[in-house]
Amino acid sequence: MKIAWLDCSAGVSGDMLLGALVDAGVSLSAIKKKLSLISIEGYTISSKPVTRNSVAATKVDVRLSKSSTEARRWKDVRKLINSSALDKSIKEKGLAIFEMLFEAEAAVHKASIDTVHLHELGAVDCMVDIFGTIIGLELLEIDKLTASAVNTGEGTVNTAHGVMPVPAPATIKLLQGIPCYSSGISFELTTPTGAALLRGLVGSFGRMPAMCVDKVGYGAGTREIADMPNALRILAGSDYCNTETDSKIAGDNVLVIETNIDDMNPQYYESVMSRLFAAGALDVFLENIIMKKGRPAIKLTAIIKSNDVANIARILFSETTTIGLRMHTAGRITLDRTAIRIKTKFGIVHFKISGHDGKTITVTPEYDDLKAISEKTGIPVKTIAARLSRISIPKA
Repeated sequence: MKIAWLDCSAGVSGDMLLGALVDAGVSLSAIKKKLSLISIEGYTISSKPVTRNSVAATKVDVRLSKSSTEARRWKDVRKLINSSALDKSIKEKGLAIFEMLFEAEAAVHKASIDTVHLHELGAVDCMVDIFGTIIGLELLEIDKLTASAVNTGEGTVNTAHGVMPVPAPATIKLLQGIPCYSSGISFELTTPTGAALLRGLVGSFGRMPAMCVDKVGYGAGTREIADMPNALRILAGSDYCNTETDSKIAGDNVLVIETNIDDMNPQYYESVMSRLFAAGALDVFLENIIMKKGRPAIKLTAIIKSNDVANIARILFSETTTIGLRMHTAGRITLDRTAIRIKTKFGIVHFKISGHDGKTITVTPEYDDLKAISEKTGIPVKTIAARLSRISIPKA
């Protein structure tokens, strides 16, 4: 699968995304050709090489005529998109992103989505940024887009509604549920359009996933920023590498959540762990530690998927005595895993099979089955496991 990761340490905007895609090798002419299928006029789009804090990047500029800067309502944008000759999938993605923008503006101003104007967001440059990015990702043949946590910037910004705090109200509305931060730069690093594109196109946020990179692109922001390159970086490639052995090992990101507990009855941990596994935890484990003043304690760690964090945190706070949790994202690589049932001389036994490239690496019988057989027959668990290790595993 072809994947890409966006490094948003300098924020993200529509023109930065376009610049990164062009810098990674996407033809701007091809993007223009696709954009011509939308009935919008009064703009030109160009690219040029620039540097940002000594890093080479591509700056994409959308220049508008005065007649193309009017505000638009949701119904106007929807009609324009639906009447275009774009592919259905591109239309659907663009409609969803624009709807997010209108909903964010409506929520900020406590207005109806049907009456709110997008002002600077509804202009032609926004249409070009959004559809240009969708088209560019399609031309790059990206199947899955991921991104880092998002640097928003801070301070204030001038808008059609006057001076607004950074991140702008619409931007932070769109970033709800997405990991974001400010590194202290007094400038709007992430725009509402950039936030909407992330929300509409990115499947997961975290560290760079395990991948083989074959394309890198830098999309320049408008101005120079001291001590860091003001550019959005895209890394594109495959989710596996072809090596001499043609191995294929999957990689993804998980969330590690942990807490130190020194005042809870140890008998409670079994129940807590069961609840965490039932809530979707990928793994849960305990470690003996020594805390301040020499107090013995337990560190409880759960490895989870990012969308399970709310439920997992709720269980930890309600089922344990902890008053705080630590979290960080970790990359992992795993073998392909399947579970099968095999009829043996001991009865039906469940096995876990792990491997890659269609080759089996490990075959492990489920412990609960071994334990049940042992209790029934009186044969030690290790003896049963040894005998089962010699059985033939049927091919899938």
